[in-house]
This record gives sequence, structure tokens and C-alpha cells, in this order.
Amino acid sequence: QQRPPEQRRWPERHTVRRVVRAARIRGQRGAALIVGLIMLVLITLTVVAAFSLTNANLKAVGNVQVRNEAVAAGNRAIEEVMTSLLPPAADGTPSLVTPVATVSNVDINNDGNTDYTVQVAAPTCVRAIQVSGSGGSASGPGGISGGGSSSGSGLSGVPNAYNSVWDISTSIADLATGVNTAVRAGVRVLLNQAQYDAFCH
Repeated sequence: QQRPPEQRRWPERHTVRRVVRAARIRGQRGAALIVGLIMLVLITLTVVAAFSLTNANLKAVGNVQVRNEAVAAGNRAIEEVMTSLLPPAADGTPSLVTPVATVSNVDINNDGNTDYTVQVAAPTCVRAIQVSGSGGSASGPGGISGGGSSSGSGLSGVPNAYNSVWDISTSIADLATGVNTAVRAGVRVLLNQAQYDAFCH
């Protein structure tokens, strides 16, 4: 017995629908795979960027630490020069020895090894101003101190005295990295007439 045409078309329609549905499922699976790959690439790029940023921050912190250590080494060398600048002679008379350049090896972490080499240029007198009230005939130890009035600067009656400003320049070399850092400082020193004529005149 032959079925009507409508009944014969039903299995064919059902088969077509299943084929279309399977094709859609395969398409959705392919799209999900592509989206997953894109997300994986984005996550990878984010991790790489964070790692690079962390390394850059660590290098910046390390550079700041090295610079601070170099400045500390330079300041230590400057303090050594300041304490030895124009020291009086054995008899107490003012020094007339011209300051010279020096080299200081600094062990910043006290491990027994030199970390920084500080080259200190010869200190130079950049300015000198006569002390108000000086210029008398009295002299004391060193030729710059002595009796004076009980008020004011206390230098009344003292031979010519000068407030001088000295420039101390340093160049600090980091032996580990080879980086050079410069530090400068100004030092005030009280001079007598002979020192003023020798160094600042």
C-alpha cells in the first residue's frame, strides 16, 4: 500500500533538520574554540606584560639604591676632606699647604671589599669675605682668634679674618656596575690674612 506524498516527505524533512542542527552544533563548537584561543592569547599577553613591568620596577629600585649608596660614599669622602682641610701645623699656626686631590676607597656594606672609589678634586676657594670687626693688631692661637668685645661677632681686635667658601667636587665610581656619580659640597672655613692671600686672593 502506497503512502500519501505528505507522509513520504516527513522522514526527508526530519533528516534535513537533523543535518542542519548537526552543522550548527559543529559551527558553535568551532566558534567556542576560536574564542578560547583568543582568551588564552590575551591572558598570556597580560602575564608577560605584568612580568616585564615587575622587572622594570625592580631595576628602577636597584638603580635608586645604587645611586643612594654612591651619594653616601661621596658624602663620606667629603666629610673626610672637610676634617682635614687646612689643618693647623704642629705649633698651632695656620696651615699654608695647598689642598690637593685625593682618592678614597669606600666599603659601603663593611664586607671588607671596596665598593666605591671616590675621586675628590682639590678643594678650591670660590669666595671669601672679610669678617666684620676684624683687622686689629691682637692675635691669638692660630692667628684668627683672640680678645674681643663681649658683644657682636667676638672678633673685634682680631687680625684680618675672612669667611671663605670652598667647593669640594667628587666623582664616585661603582666598581660593580661601572656607573659614575658626581657629588659637590660647599664648606665654610675661617682664614687669616696669610691663608687668604695664599688661597683666595
